[in-house]
Amino acid sequence: MLKKLFGKKGSTDAESAAAPSTEEQAAVTEAPGEEETAEGEEPKLKKGFLRGAWEATKKLALTPVDPWFEAVAKGLDKTRAGLVTKVASLFKMHGKVDEALWEELEDILITSDVGTAATEKIIDQLRAIVKEKKLATAEPLLEEMRTILGEVLNYDGSEVPSEPADPLNIEEGRLNVILMVGVNGTGKTTSTAKLTHRLKSKGHKVILAAADTFRAAAIDQLQVWGTRLGVDVIHQNEGSDPAAVVFDAVNAAKARKADVLIVDTAGRLHSKVNLMEELRKIRKVLTREIPDAPHETLLVLDATTGQNAVNQARTFNEVANLTGLVLAKLDGTAKGGIVVAISQEFKIPVKYIGLGEKIDDLQVFHPKPFLSALFGETDG
Repeated sequence: MLKKLFGKKGSTDAESAAAPSTEEQAAVTEAPGEEETAEGEEPKLKKGFLRGAWEATKKLALTPVDPWFEAVAKGLDKTRAGLVTKVASLFKMHGKVDEALWEELEDILITSDVGTAATEKIIDQLRAIVKEKKLATAEPLLEEMRTILGEVLNYDGSEVPSEPADPLNIEEGRLNVILMVGVNGTGKTTSTAKLTHRLKSKGHKVILAAADTFRAAAIDQLQVWGTRLGVDVIHQNEGSDPAAVVFDAVNAAKARKADVLIVDTAGRLHSKVNLMEELRKIRKVLTREIPDAPHETLLVLDATTGQNAVNQARTFNEVANLTGLVLAKLDGTAKGGIVVAISQEFKIPVKYIGLGEKIDDLQVFHPKPFLSALFGETDG
């Protein structure tokens, strides 16, 4: 803390800024402590070196925490405890680097749903680092693992913008179409509502299409969200042709000069060929009405399902040409390593992560705050 406040030894600027003047030295000599202070009041320090220390300390304490980083950090509490804390303890307590260490590390990574491919990559690279740097103990490997995870997540060292932009292919002057896909129970409709809220708050006019016609409850749920968010929902009756709903929605969005049309599709089980064919039909209608649509196809995955999410991503990508992933319910699992597993296996970017139940709990994914929160670091 003192180094942060007054600079490091050997730094001319820091020493100059930290060194008290003759007058301040006299003040400190005369009264190095506090004046008498009533209970509950701020300490009344005499003008001088200690007063400056108090003000600097108070400034640090009152510096606001980036709410975006804070949300990510809170949402990753369970994953941090289940993955990084265990790895850090292993590296610190195990002592020497041996085969037993690698076996225990493999168990931790696999049970945290980092995935087989990513686990192999991490361990292979750590073995190479131990050999290259001739490491006798494992403790330094934690920072090395952080770097490797950054590579897996394609972190290029870029800083997080103070106002993170939505990473979507949205252009002014056209009707932008976003297709939301995923299996039942992943939080797809809720994520659709959260995305609508984000886009609407940035000034976009959004229209929703209730293309999940297999369940009346799905149509009703989207209508409720539409009312809450103040956006139109294009729908038909239960059992209607989803492609027909999409056709109506495109024409309505054009007529009402909407900026974004978000299509909420049925919770298709990836093992059901007929439902996948229905998804192809929806895409065909969109492409016919708007040649380059859909501009985004987002797969919503439930982070708590672990490796099942990887299997879903693989299957949906074969059918739907995914452009991005939304990892919902990341705050409810200790297996957030699924982000690493998906990033290692697919070239599909994770665009959003769901970190709570509130309407604004859909966060833009960025590797830096994710890694910092995962490793218990601060946002600075």
